[in-house]
Amino acid sequence: MRLAQTVRLGAWILIGLNLLMAFGSIWVFTRMAPAIEVIIEQNERSLQACETMLASLAVADNHEADITRLKASFAAALENAQNNITEKKEPAALDAIDQDYAGAFKGDYGAKIRTVDAILLLGEINREAMVRADQKARQLGNAGAWGVVFMASAVFLTGMLFISALKKNLVMPLEEIDAVLTAHQSGDTMRRCSGTRLPKDIRRIFNNVNAFLD
Repeated sequence: MRLAQTVRLGAWILIGLNLLMAFGSIWVFTRMAPAIEVIIEQNERSLQACETMLASLAVADNHEADITRLKASFAAALENAQNNITEKKEPAALDAIDQDYAGAFKGDYGAKIRTVDAILLLGEINREAMVRADQKARQLGNAGAWGVVFMASAVFLTGMLFISALKKNLVMPLEEIDAVLTAHQSGDTMRRCSGTRLPKDIRRIFNNVNAFLD
């Protein structure tokens, strides 16, 4: 029967929309994860290097400090930052640090000022990158949330249309047949199945029921 095919098709459409919504939600979360990973693994690593370099310079002012050890710590942090370049403006700041930090540890005040300014610039570049990555993750999350809302609305509307069509083309005709047969059993032998704009399958069933009662 064509009606049965229509019911099966409607059910599969609902199942498909629900699966689409589920996979869409998974896709949104899997796309958000890399953006958060960038913040944690890349920019945080550069900021940690900046903190280590500033700390080494700050402690170097103490006359009792081990300058050799502090300079080695500074150089290691600088190397970590150089191996973690993720932004276009980072190389210039790193070059400035590399050129002046040796003089800064020797007590050159001008070199220390330039080194500190370059480190602060490097940190600012990475903080700005983190803000952009956070905004990107937020935008993706908002877009995904609205996408899920849209798909859920589509599932709801499709379900309502499916239920309405099922009620009109199946439930109500079955109720009509039940009412006619019940009336016939109660002695009302003149009542027959009737309806307008019926599917061909239901109209044929009505005609068969009416012919049987006739």
